[in-house]
Amino acid sequence: MPQKLGFGIIGIGNISIFHAKCIQQIDNCELIAVCSRSEDKAKKVAKEYGIPYYLNFEDLINRDDIDVVSICTPSGMHLEPALSAAQAGKHIIVEKPIEITLERADQIINACQKAKVKLAVIFQNRFNEAVKRLQEAVQQKELGKLILGDAYIKWHRTQEYYDTGGWRGTLKGDGGGALINQSIHTIDLLQWIMGPVKTVFGKVGTFTHRIEGEDMGLALLNFENGAMGIIEGSTSIYPGFPERLEIHGEKGSVILEGGKIKTWEIQGAKQQPEELMVDDKSGGASDPMAISIEGHLAQYRDFVDALENDREPLVNGIEGRKSLEIVQAIYQSSQENKTVHL
Repeated sequence: MPQKLGFGIIGIGNISIFHAKCIQQIDNCELIAVCSRSEDKAKKVAKEYGIPYYLNFEDLINRDDIDVVSICTPSGMHLEPALSAAQAGKHIIVEKPIEITLERADQIINACQKAKVKLAVIFQNRFNEAVKRLQEAVQQKELGKLILGDAYIKWHRTQEYYDTGGWRGTLKGDGGGALINQSIHTIDLLQWIMGPVKTVFGKVGTFTHRIEGEDMGLALLNFENGAMGIIEGSTSIYPGFPERLEIHGEKGSVILEGGKIKTWEIQGAKQQPEELMVDDKSGGASDPMAISIEGHLAQYRDFVDALENDREPLVNGIEGRKSLEIVQAIYQSSQENKTVHL
């Protein structure tokens, strides 16, 4: 492995700034170049970091000094640069969701496996300390048999948020709306902690925005372990509330709110993890840029470690696909008005 890992970022939207900052903060990583369809955006970021910019992602990918490509394009435009990067032997970090359909996601996963390059999908909340403590408690059977797992993402986005993005809330660019974009983070945590989903019955609708996708989606889940669950995801709930993840077992309950522990009530537990308790930060509930960089940074460090030790990143392509499958099942269920088996 080279002394310094060279990174290139494709797509210069809001989230790309998080990626650039992460690369900057890790000693053996260097941001080499950026690429955007917008010359104004590319030029601005390139000037800030003192690096070249490109308008064609192939030109960035073909640089010999780039080892890792970070894909921050709109969700429905992940496939093409990912395939190009894999074929060029570059490792890939792709923002969530991995893509907007399972077919396109599988093309990315298969291309990376064939080229023997590492693939990570950004689900930074898995690296949150409170989430890790909860997952550990479930793995160690502290809650006993799991019986119910719920994800509530009652956020707010303005019409301007959708209008200025151009791709947000569109079927081609976003693949849908509130579920596939905002709620997918908590849906990922729900399935990661509760285990695989067996069946889904869902309903989606558009209530307060002029968009193609949904601004509200609800689903009833059955997990393979016999537990049940609920998903409520929306960008229509004013003023926006911290997302909640509720995990209930026969021996107790843990509730996370805004990435912090709000409730930790387990029979026989000696103490609550006080240092991880809720601190009333709203996160991305009403402002998409109000999230912390820490999760992204932890996931970038995991990716670099995976390269150094030739192991799979903690959230590889197969892991990153799981929440997309659930969201797609909700869409299918709503459209066909029937239970969908995963």
